[in-house]
Amino acid sequence: MRQRRVRWLSGLALLAGLVAQTQAGLASQATDPVEINSFSGAYLSARIAENDNDLDNAIAYYKQALAFAPEDTQLQQSLMLSLIAQGRFEESLPYADKLKEVPDVERFSRLALAVDSFKKKDFAKAQYWLKLSLGADLDKLISGVMTGWAMQGAGQGADAIDYVRKLEGPEWFGLFKSFHRGLIAEAAGLNDKADAAYSEAIGNTAAGSAAPETWMRAAQAYATFLARQGDKEKALSVLKQAEEFGSGKVEIAALRDKINKGDKPEPLVAGPADGASEILLDLATALNRGGGEPFVRLYLEYALALKPDGDAVLVQLAAVAEQLKDGNRAIEFYRRIPASSPLKEVSELQTGLNLADLGRNDEAIAQLKTLVEANPGDMRGYMALGGVYSSKQDFRSAADLYDRAVAALKKPTKADWNIFYQRGIAYERVKEWPKAEPNFRKALELYPNQPQVLNYLGYSWVDMGTNLKEALDMIKKAADLRPSDGYIVDSLGWAYYKLGRYDDAVREMERAVQLKPEDPVLNDHLGDVYWRVGRKLEATFQWRHARDLKPEPDVLASVEQKLLKGLPPLENKTAQEAPKPKPPKG
Repeated sequence: MRQRRVRWLSGLALLAGLVAQTQAGLASQATDPVEINSFSGAYLSARIAENDNDLDNAIAYYKQALAFAPEDTQLQQSLMLSLIAQGRFEESLPYADKLKEVPDVERFSRLALAVDSFKKKDFAKAQYWLKLSLGADLDKLISGVMTGWAMQGAGQGADAIDYVRKLEGPEWFGLFKSFHRGLIAEAAGLNDKADAAYSEAIGNTAAGSAAPETWMRAAQAYATFLARQGDKEKALSVLKQAEEFGSGKVEIAALRDKINKGDKPEPLVAGPADGASEILLDLATALNRGGGEPFVRLYLEYALALKPDGDAVLVQLAAVAEQLKDGNRAIEFYRRIPASSPLKEVSELQTGLNLADLGRNDEAIAQLKTLVEANPGDMRGYMALGGVYSSKQDFRSAADLYDRAVAALKKPTKADWNIFYQRGIAYERVKEWPKAEPNFRKALELYPNQPQVLNYLGYSWVDMGTNLKEALDMIKKAADLRPSDGYIVDSLGWAYYKLGRYDDAVREMERAVQLKPEDPVLNDHLGDVYWRVGRKLEATFQWRHARDLKPEPDVLASVEQKLLKGLPPLENKTAQEAPKPKPPKG
């Protein structure tokens, strides 16, 4: 869940459009390409493969197209970018070399050649490749900071710090510049300059709200630096500030434990190649928002080529694969994370969830059970495994599991509200309401006014016809807190419907469908309320639309019955009402 960025960084997202047309998602399922005997056939096949998120076949077809038009720079560019995006960096280099003087693509071709020079420790050549004839602000920052790292690699640490400091650009450059000045100074042994630059970076909390991952990396680097200098107290103070800025970062918690034990942590960045990888990672994570995944992935693959075991890069690449709905590729990245990394446990949890998303439930359950047994006090394992059970509609196993989780909690805190919420859902689904209701109440005790809990408990009461005033107040409060949540607005409309307040129900149901037009249950509900207020033609339209949206079998059966006969008269409505919707689980 990424924090909202401030406006001065939002312009970066527009740069994603420069490559969105030539980059597709990661391949979800590759097949052997068919040999094609014409340029147009090969080119069109490559484009279709890209659009189908099948980069391996896109690469094969682009190679076939190039056999017909070997000098076509657009084809060479598409092939080079596809190779990099698919992690086939070495294969991309001959095409990068061919495109090194083409202005429109040099931001990618010369960057690839610079990455290769960093890997070979040819820092003079890296600086040469990083001289671009064209470049947007993003390119200037990347090439500028990487040039600083190349200068540091060549033994010019002090000059490198000044070079990065003098980079001209918009306000959002500031955090990245100060962070990397600190890293370069530390690598060069210039400790006073490192301390000043790191302090400047973490003091820039306004920029941190726009690029939270980079700010947290700067805090991690600064605390590591301070601990290595023997200033344990100040290092722990920086980590406390980081945890107040954004809780739940396992890397911060692991570093704090290491410092408390008196161990000396390794620097966040070990040398020039790591530093060059870091700036690519930092900017990729800052840019990672909906719609820009191909662009983000490209820079992450450059970063991975520089640091193949970089845990932070691998996690980000896995997250992008998940956004592109490529669970197999995400699992590959997660499994590459070193066992020594503090991110390893998170990666194993995510692997289990991806296995479940791929329908490999037995593997997912086995994976997550192992994690729960190994770490019985870690609620994340219970939540992940419980989610898999729930996706299988195995709510009895989920309830039993959450019982174990609650037993493992010594003193529940606000952060544990979701354990009780999910346990309540599990018991409600197995029709044990006397066990379900206390869990919802406990969740609200831990986290008062939590919208999902208010919605679920309030809706359940309305459905049972009990505590109606309190129930409606709860759902109204949830809708006020989450006015753009179509499912909660639907619950409010459905509560009015169950209470016979049909005009109010129409108003809320129409709003819910505007928020979630693709949901069949919401469209079905809107049809029901239209019918009750006499708008029968519109009701029939909504039911047909709900049917065409491919609802679950029980909803589909109800919709088809209503299309045949409409709703029964009000005096008989209870027995033939629409099936109960499933409030969001969150």
